[in-house]
Amino acid sequence: MSARVERLTVADAGEVLTLQRAAYVTEAQAHDDVRLPPLLETLDDVRADLARPSCLAWGCREAGRLVASVRVELNGATAELGRLVVAPDRQGHGLGTSMLLHVERNLPAQVEAIELFTGEHSTSNLRLYRRMGYVETHRSPAGHYELIHFRKDLR
Repeated sequence: MSARVERLTVADAGEVLTLQRAAYVTEAQAHDDVRLPPLLETLDDVRADLARPSCLAWGCREAGRLVASVRVELNGATAELGRLVVAPDRQGHGLGTSMLLHVERNLPAQVEAIELFTGEHSTSNLRLYRRMGYVETHRSPAGHYELIHFRKDLR
């Protein structure tokens, strides 16, 4: 199946939100927390994110369908990666890896590092980030579980 990665715009917000909600259901189940912030975001929240000049967003489409997306908040020399999501029926096919690689190759030159976090029970996410060279920096409490924070230096 031919997949292509493209920049996302405000016009893509509805598809992004639908994909995000579908992808985060398994995260909510793994962490026994239906109030994960990505599940509480509204269409207006996603539109606002995609409209900000400091937010870069990319999506992967297969036959016109959005099957993966990611948002990156630029903060000086650091890029804060968030909302890396893959459609449930396409997970395990390398799309998460492809999206991470795309981000790393397409950030502005001034970005020296990427930071991100995931929940402690997100085993596939943890495996992906570690395999891609992200290093755990610290943990923070999030109710009855912890968020694990990672960083990858690009230079």
